[in-house]
Amino acid sequence: MGGLDQPVHRSRLWAGVGTTGRANLGGVPGLFADLSWRGLVHQTTAPEVAHLLDDGSLVAYAGFDPTADSLHIGHLIGMVSLLRLQRAGHRPIVLAGGGTGMIGDPSGKSEERQLLTPEVLAANVEAIRPQLAQLLDFGPGGALLVDNAAWLGSLGLLEFLRTVGKHFTVNAMIAKESVRARLTEREQGISYTEFSYMLLQGYDFLHLHDAHGCTLQLGGSDQWGNITAGIDLIRRVRGAATYGLTWPLATRADGTKFGKSEGGNVWLDAGRTSPYQMYQFLLRTEDATVGPYLRAFTFRTHDEITELDAATASDPGRRAGQRALARDVVTLVHGEAEAAKAEEASTVLFSEDIAGLDEATLLAVMADVPSTDVARAELPLPIVDLLVRAGLAKSRGDARRTLEHGGVYINNRKADGEDAALGLVDLLHDRYAIVRRGKGGQHLVRVT
Repeated sequence: MGGLDQPVHRSRLWAGVGTTGRANLGGVPGLFADLSWRGLVHQTTAPEVAHLLDDGSLVAYAGFDPTADSLHIGHLIGMVSLLRLQRAGHRPIVLAGGGTGMIGDPSGKSEERQLLTPEVLAANVEAIRPQLAQLLDFGPGGALLVDNAAWLGSLGLLEFLRTVGKHFTVNAMIAKESVRARLTEREQGISYTEFSYMLLQGYDFLHLHDAHGCTLQLGGSDQWGNITAGIDLIRRVRGAATYGLTWPLATRADGTKFGKSEGGNVWLDAGRTSPYQMYQFLLRTEDATVGPYLRAFTFRTHDEITELDAATASDPGRRAGQRALARDVVTLVHGEAEAAKAEEASTVLFSEDIAGLDEATLLAVMADVPSTDVARAELPLPIVDLLVRAGLAKSRGDARRTLEHGGVYINNRKADGEDAALGLVDLLHDRYAIVRRGKGGQHLVRVT
């Protein structure tokens, strides 16, 4: 797992943007002003951070612990922030926490993390590697992707205590918010394992400073204590100045974490959350938060976002901001072709054009609707019987009356008369049909 610090590929997002040239930030004075306008500056460790971001050439890093075999949409804020730095002429380092993942970060957690086995962590690192690598330019002199298992895995306990532990007092560690909250908010406190996490992350910063000249660490606001631990360690051991910048944790209007849906996380892995499902999640963004999300997660200019803010306020039903957000984020994660398919699927959901969707998109669109299996030998199957079997009608009489009034649709086409039947000719991809009663939800029929 230690061989990740190597060029990967050139991101599809870099068309027309030079590796060393600074990108246009939309008319703002500099990168720090742009980040501030976008709501991406919660705290900085020193006033110099603004000057270094605007006029210097930094090496900066953000870490991602592989607690699952996919990152989720909440991680995008860190990935996109690194991309903003790279476009402004800085060098980003993406750290996959194969080593720190063995411990688990207590920040923002009310309970002890379940320890993962080395085998699971190794598999998770390999799974999230392409997700971490897809946005940035990893060409010569570009971004680096590293795994802290490469140096933490070989670090002996006595060496760690002498190199790192002696520079921290327990008093200072207990004062960190991530530790203090765990000590005061629950009876079981915090284990020595998780208590040590900030020292490991501090050592990461020291290693990246020594190996790559890294002087800035980025993270969410819950990482403040871990970031300042690394800055203190480097100052004590190397006598060098390093810096930190945090962004606010992205939340919904009700304060819950962004990225969580009713069924759990919205994953970046298309096999866990399809592009269509991600698109729909973003399309349902509350009006109160779509503006901040457009600022944090997209590369639209200030003027474009301000216009979308105005459109959302004047005509919320159009959902102009939500559509722009969904399109841009799905493009960022899955590419333009998948974003176009997700947008089309959303548009044709209640039109006859649904028959033109490819099979994967059709199934993604229908992933959360009720379904009924029908044997191929039963076709043609009277629609009256199908409605009763699918639970769309209480009885054959109820189904017949609905048909007579033109209230039944097959693949969004109105079914004709009480003798209508589902036949082979109606099947999409030779296996599926979409049945709908009135303006209600759809029902998926699978022909087996």
